[in-house]
Amino acid sequence: MTERMHDRHALDRLHKPVLVLNASFEPINVCAARRALVLILKGAASAEEHSQAHVHSSRKDMRLPSVIRLHDYRRIPQQTRSLSRKNILMRDKYTCQYCQKIMPAGELTLDHVMPRSRGGPSSWENLVACCHPCNNRKGNRTPDEAAFRLLKPPKPFSLHTSRHLMRLLARSDEQWRKYLFY
Repeated sequence: MTERMHDRHALDRLHKPVLVLNASFEPINVCAARRALVLILKGAASAEEHSQAHVHSSRKDMRLPSVIRLHDYRRIPQQTRSLSRKNILMRDKYTCQYCQKIMPAGELTLDHVMPRSRGGPSSWENLVACCHPCNNRKGNRTPDEAAFRLLKPPKPFSLHTSRHLMRLLARSDEQWRKYLFY
């Protein structure tokens, strides 16, 4: 394996999702493995489950965590997520809300259900994930005018949505299941 490929593989491992538990074992977030390692090394969290992957430094060899638990209990306020492209795509599960194709983030755009030019706001209730071809075909029209049907009405990102996404991610990591209250 070339050095460049090795570096790319190491970076991929550091972006692997890690389930974050509160001190009470309640699932509260998903973060990148790199952030999880920082929390462990700072003494703010400990690994509850490990993946098979390792990271190496000049002095240490560590298995990457799959699940971490914070040492101090964090009071989680009413869960609201900031309105962002990333959060809209996550809410819509990287699926075009018109043609229902699942795509990588780079192949999706955000569509204003009620076009901005017609007074449509940039809000949770008016933004959906959309592929480029559907967005171009819809243009400056409403879904009804374009003869499009939304997969589901857009809603704000909620605690329920967040837990549902954690459950979907758990399908690829068996170690998460016992923490997600199936």
